[in-house]
Amino acid sequence: MIKEKAFEIGVLVDRKEAINKLLSTNVNEHTEKKGGLTYLSWAWAWAEALKADEDATFKVEMFGDKCFMDINGTAMVFVTVTMFRKPMTCQLPVMDFRNKAILNPDAFAVNTAIMRCMTKALALHGLGMYIYAGDDLPQGEGSDVDVNVMIDHLAAIDAASTLEELKDAYATAYSACGVDKGWQKKVIDAKDKRKGALK
Repeated sequence: MIKEKAFEIGVLVDRKEAINKLLSTNVNEHTEKKGGLTYLSWAWAWAEALKADEDATFKVEMFGDKCFMDINGTAMVFVTVTMFRKPMTCQLPVMDFRNKAILNPDAFAVNTAIMRCMTKALALHGLGMYIYAGDDLPQGEGSDVDVNVMIDHLAAIDAASTLEELKDAYATAYSACGVDKGWQKKVIDAKDKRKGALK
């Protein structure tokens, strides 16, 4: 029993380390922009998934004999990626180059959506997640921001009792972010939330 618990704890620690590694992986060299959106190469992403977990699998969900769900003549694909023994499912509409749902999509469009959906499901496991969050870099990369200091700054924003106090707390917090866009967004969101509460 003790041996089994130790194994389970070891697996959880390994899984957490692997997920943190995926979350901090910079995928920018393997992306391209189309129609204002950033796409990660599915082939590269899947190779990284297999490096992180050799037992990784992906499954295209079926709807009867179709690999997509028909929605008023358009299509939605669903892909489940299992990594570290945990399945995560994403869905994605079959879209054209303007990111609009295609009426009666052909096989090529459906296949493209499936591979994009698989890549999106990989993001749920951590790989390239920062792209979907609208960030330029993975968490922690290029940043020397002290997390504890930033938590204090966010607390000061939340504790501001006047708009003037909020303005000062926000200015201090934002300057402490440096170039870290993730922290900049957190500070802006905290300021907007507090401002709404003070009005």
